Amino acid sequence: MDVPDGRGRTGLDRAGLDLTGNPRVRVREVRLLSSSWYVLRRTTFDYRRRDGGWSTQQRETYDRGNGATVLLYDAERATVLLTRQFRYPVYVNGHPDGLLLETAAGLLDDDDPETAIRREAAEETGYDIGEVEHVFDVYMSPGSVTERLHFFAAPYSADRRTSQGGGLADDGEDIEVVEMPFAKALDMIASGEIADAKTIMLLQWAALSGPFSGRGR
Repeated sequence: MDVPDGRGRTGLDRAGLDLTGNPRVRVREVRLLSSSWYVLRRTTFDYRRRDGGWSTQQRETYDRGNGATVLLYDAERATVLLTRQFRYPVYVNGHPDGLLLETAAGLLDDDDPETAIRREAAEETGYDIGEVEHVFDVYMSPGSVTERLHFFAAPYSADRRTSQGGGLADDGEDIEVVEMPFAKALDMIASGEIADAKTIMLLQWAALSGPFSGRGR
């Protein structure tokens, strides 16, 4: 627990041992399975069922940190700005080519969510975004992944573009910036061409209560 891993972290096997928020849960043991980059743990805990009986359970949790994502939109032109990049996990799980259309996103690292999404938007799309709107915070895969994703929306315009974007080559990123009509993006959800959860959630929010609400198709 006191020997740093490859990223200099210590105490990775202590996560959860001090949780007291739910009296029906008693964490007994946390075992570190992997910390190559993200952290995989197996936790043993006692859980009191609704009938009062206790059961001992084990769960594996994958901790990749928390993240943020942003829908960039131009309300006047009725367009959105998305990214396209290769995602190996979806490629190996049935996606034809692994190239996903997504809203700009990234991990918080040591930043607050708004600072992080401004950084990621600039790196991925090349736009220096102005005022951002916080939309909601969501646990994306609560059965196994600890990540909480912070959702934002922000307008973009040509005069705020400061670079070509594309991500960080040193991190292996090769990101294409894709502008499209908002109506087309909605149609691509139905056709399956947009299959990324965070992107679908932000596009539907934009149609229901965001910058494109009340507009006819």
